[in-house]
Amino acid sequence: MSKIHNFSAGPSILPKEAIQACVEGIQNFAGTGLSLLEVSHRGKEFVKVVEDTQAIIKELMDIPEGYEILFLGGGASMQFITVAYNLLENKGAYLKTGVWAANAAKEAKHFGTVEIIASSEDRNYCYIPKNYTIPTDADYFHCTSNNTIYGSQMQSFPDSPVTMVCDMSSDILSRKVDVSKFGLIYAGAQKNMGPAGVTVVIVRKDILGKVSRQIPSMMDYAVHIKSESMFNTPPVFPIYAMLQNLKWVKQQGGVEGMQKRAKARAELLYSEIDNNPLFKGTVDKEDRSQMNVCFLLTDDSLTDKFNAAWKAAGISGIVGHRSVGGYRASMYNALPLESVEALVNVMKTFNS
Repeated sequence: MSKIHNFSAGPSILPKEAIQACVEGIQNFAGTGLSLLEVSHRGKEFVKVVEDTQAIIKELMDIPEGYEILFLGGGASMQFITVAYNLLENKGAYLKTGVWAANAAKEAKHFGTVEIIASSEDRNYCYIPKNYTIPTDADYFHCTSNNTIYGSQMQSFPDSPVTMVCDMSSDILSRKVDVSKFGLIYAGAQKNMGPAGVTVVIVRKDILGKVSRQIPSMMDYAVHIKSESMFNTPPVFPIYAMLQNLKWVKQQGGVEGMQKRAKARAELLYSEIDNNPLFKGTVDKEDRSQMNVCFLLTDDSLTDKFNAAWKAAGISGIVGHRSVGGYRASMYNALPLESVEALVNVMKTFNS
């Protein structure tokens, strides 16, 4: 079978080593003779998986003392609600940089006032707003670090006067981040951390317990912390798969290694987009994402020809989101440079 170059926006590519370890765990988990899919989540073997996964995330991200790591269900979209349930007493400040950021703000309105302090909606989210002011009377400031659909990315984070909350679903572990700047980080695992089915929440404990409302147990971060992320049955397989993926990340040089890989991939593809007259990018250059590269053909009559060429080259998952059109190459941690080289070669030669 010829190699498939997987540019899927998510669930995304995983390293073959992690997939193989998952296969072995499904067949015989931790020498128990049982499948990972049928063991007790409270057995010592799986408790160790949870502990090891928390430990490796703390190590890879250099997480300071005072933070807890939770593995929850419901995807990042569930965190739109949970963040507000736990933190919004009077007002939340939101940076609106895409559909997911907009959805987070929409859900927060159920719990209090939401102030959109800046937005890039006026140009279909093709840039990151600058020079905005975070109100000091907000309970927290919420931002989205990388916009999967539109291909824009925050290149740096502000020094927030209030608790900063960030949805890092599509670029977590791809670059070094100072976790101490954030009160809470959450990320659906299915981009850079593992398969779909688990959401990672990194929360500083001292920001909790400040709201006056009663919080249902399943939505209460403090309850999940007290239960060591096992208040109910956790997503067993996704957590195990995430651990295997994070072991691979560590072997490849950790977050610094992933950052170097991301830079090499992005530079190669953006260079072709900028220098090939048949293509154009969709995002302001200073705000371009290293994870999701969105681009268009400059001549729509070449669409069928280009589509046939990249499909013939074994390239998968580059059709753009309907909100932007064109093409989107998602280049998460496990994507090898070889795959980007294959795409660039198609772009160079398909119309020659």
